[in-house]
Amino acid sequence: MDIQRQRPNVGLSSRVFSLVGIIGLFAVVIAGATVWLLLTDPVTVAESIDSGEVTPLVESLAGSIYDAIVKLLKYL
Repeated sequence: MDIQRQRPNVGLSSRVFSLVGIIGLFAVVIAGATVWLLLTDPVTVAESIDSGEVTPLVESLAGSIYDAIVKLLKYL
């Protein structure tokens, strides 16, 4: 008389929650980098908003996120 264990049902809901969590984490990182950029380099943000060009803003955001990841990896 062996007791059979039932595997937990890993369905679509857990995958959806994982996807929502990843998207939420990505949104938090982008929002934090935007606030950081607004505080540290307001001229770039103001010029981007004034001219309607988002390229300098995106480049600055990507640079600040990259620098943060590099510093985090050096710390670890």
